[in-house]
Amino acid sequence: MEIKIDARGLACPKPVIETKKALDGIGEGNIITVVDNEVARDNVSKFAKSRNLHFSVSETNGAYEISIFKGSYAQGLEDMVQKRPDLANSVVVIGSEFMGQGSEELGRILMKGYLYALTEYEPYPKSVILLNSGVKLSTVNTAAIESLKKLSDLGTEIISCGTCLDYYHLKEMVMVGEISNMYTIVEKISEANNTITF
Repeated sequence: MEIKIDARGLACPKPVIETKKALDGIGEGNIITVVDNEVARDNVSKFAKSRNLHFSVSETNGAYEISIFKGSYAQGLEDMVQKRPDLANSVVVIGSEFMGQGSEELGRILMKGYLYALTEYEPYPKSVILLNSGVKLSTVNTAAIESLKKLSDLGTEIISCGTCLDYYHLKEMVMVGEISNMYTIVEKISEANNTITF
């Protein structure tokens, strides 16, 4: 059984709700949800992933089709399943909540833009390590947290320095990734083929 849902133009969370209703209404089959923006695409994909369902995503003329396979219908479709992207053996070390020198306001804008661009560029880094005031990006800098969470969902390790978090009294406020120590950080950097430092 194949059911196609045209969710273009529907406000969040309607594409997910319509997809859920269709999936709940069948024992097995293929639900194809069509959306017209990346947020809806990602939300429907995350829903499928949360249900442990096989799915694939394709784009045609600005519209995204998320095909979700339920039950035995998914057998033999492994090649169509969206797999976690390959990660580069690279590490991004961020030592400040700002990018560059000069205006802090501009530096925040640039850092937000950089982290967003990182989520759109493959292969994704194996790790993003946050040091010194860079740990604010995983705690109180709400503009950066969305991109860091997306990277984490894609398989990138988000690592915040525990000593730095203690210094800024932010250890209880980590919203994404893990808290680590300097030995682990040195290990991650040493094992990487490429290290990018800010």
